[in-house]
Amino acid sequence: MAIRIQSTIEPARVVLAGVPRAGFYRPGDRCPEDFPFPSTLRVCLEHLGVNFGCQHATVLHTACQLGCTYAYILGTSGLAYRLLWNSTKWDLGNSDIIAMAEDPAEPFRRAFEAVGYGYELFLKSEHADRVAFSGERRDDEEYYRARIVQSIRDQGRPVIAFGVIGPPECCVVTGYDEGGDVLVGWNYFQEAAAFTAGVELESSGYFRKRDWFKDALGLIVIGEEREMPPLGEVFRKALKWALEVVRTPRIRDHHAGLVAYEAWAAALLRDDEFPVDDISTLRERQGVHNDAVGTVAEGRWYGAQFLKAVAGHEPAMARDLLAAAACYEAEHDLMWRVWGLEGGNGWSDEYARKLSEPEVRRQSVPIILQVRARDAEAAEHLEHALA
Repeated sequence: MAIRIQSTIEPARVVLAGVPRAGFYRPGDRCPEDFPFPSTLRVCLEHLGVNFGCQHATVLHTACQLGCTYAYILGTSGLAYRLLWNSTKWDLGNSDIIAMAEDPAEPFRRAFEAVGYGYELFLKSEHADRVAFSGERRDDEEYYRARIVQSIRDQGRPVIAFGVIGPPECCVVTGYDEGGDVLVGWNYFQEAAAFTAGVELESSGYFRKRDWFKDALGLIVIGEEREMPPLGEVFRKALKWALEVVRTPRIRDHHAGLVAYEAWAAALLRDDEFPVDDISTLRERQGVHNDAVGTVAEGRWYGAQFLKAVAGHEPAMARDLLAAAACYEAEHDLMWRVWGLEGGNGWSDEYARKLSEPEVRRQSVPIILQVRARDAEAAEHLEHALA
């Protein structure tokens, strides 16, 4: 695509007002949306007036607004059903969406196809090499600025960026200031103490980040609305992909799907990797473990809600889909039991020290293997539904 680069961007400030927040769960907020890509895409679609109204059977509490579009994106992208465990190290990037398929662009492509929008995805070369991305590479700051300005100023569409603040996760760019020297938007890590250097907040809550390009790793530019495939086709494609995600045993350096549960459980039994006098190492171990618990708990719960929506649309499949959904909801509850063994959900030195206790880890392992069994059972129900 030919993009005209302007040496002077006018007006110098354009910020889209009222774009919903994307970020980690806060009490009184909508239900947890702790996976950045589906949440940022949901936010962008909501700003564009798009909402996929899944029919959910349960709500966590009265103040919790269920994100229907979020569940839909998790289901169609396959994110709801993933689990990865690095075979070479304790990896805080296990849950990164860009690692869940042989083609790193696969879950993004499926999500955008399912919501009926075109898109462009490009990464900086260094990051592309790191994640085995073979798609478009861009390293020119002026090109990034031009695409952001074109989308926000000329088309009124937010942009999804990788990185900018903190880890290489997705954030929402809702605007720019000072001719593009400053980016404005929502980032999951904009208030995290480890990443707040150089970050300011606007009165709306949006972040302001100067010198942003060095920390940006790529962009997803939302394109024009497209005709969606028939919903039945979207659902069947999503179910087939869910089966592939669950049953693929390895993605590059990561154990995947059902095999990842076994690798996770085995790692918890290696007592020498939990040195009780090394809090830094324990924090890392607990962080990786906590991330895996959260990936399953949140992913499977929303995956269950997605399957309930599909069941309402495909009555011939309903019995099997509802049985699979029951498995996934049980997995969610089992993961909360694992959290309970170490004191609760979250990252803390207290939880890290609790996880260092061999007995706590040995109690966690059979629960994790129960979840694996439920995952395998759910896959059989999905296979039967498709048959």
